[in-house]
Amino acid sequence: MTDTEQTIEEQQTQAGSPGADAPGEESQPLADAKQDADPAGGAGGVPAAKPGNGDAAEVADDLDELVKTAAQRDEYLALAQRTQADFENYRKRIARESAGAQARGVIGLAKELLPALDNLDRALEAAAQDDPLLEGVRLVRSELAGGLARAGIESFAPLGETFDPALHEAVSTIPADGVPGGSVVEVYQPGYRLGESIIRPARVVVAA
Repeated sequence: MTDTEQTIEEQQTQAGSPGADAPGEESQPLADAKQDADPAGGAGGVPAAKPGNGDAAEVADDLDELVKTAAQRDEYLALAQRTQADFENYRKRIARESAGAQARGVIGLAKELLPALDNLDRALEAAAQDDPLLEGVRLVRSELAGGLARAGIESFAPLGETFDPALHEAVSTIPADGVPGGSVVEVYQPGYRLGESIIRPARVVVAA
């Protein structure tokens, strides 16, 4: 055998040996490496995305926070409404107490002034018509009565009305003569009142 024939035979032997890979085929170790790199079948060896529970948990937390916020809002609103109602009741009570105190003050002042007014009335009745002081007394009496009227105090003389012990004070009775029994036939002293409050009852004579 020549050297040329021996070289050709060695090349053929190497080409047909079991350890050599066939052209165009991957070796088994390379295929296994690819399989290990892509166990989920994703492209480029990156695992495929799987849906998780993170978003659902975040939404649940947000809902819980909204519920807590709504509960706090309702609590604060109820507190504000109670506070407003308490303040309104307090304002009304203070207004009633203030009005009552003012009325008591006016009544107290009127009780001090009414005797002076009565004396002026007696002076006018007893004075002679040509007395030069008569006009001055009338003026003083008019100003005093006007001041009481501006304070809300009014006088009443219940002549001809039915006697009412809540409004009138009977100083005497006389036999009825053409008038119904229990009627006021004479007013000795007019009464005074402030609204529904009687400052002084009218002193009257009643028909028996």
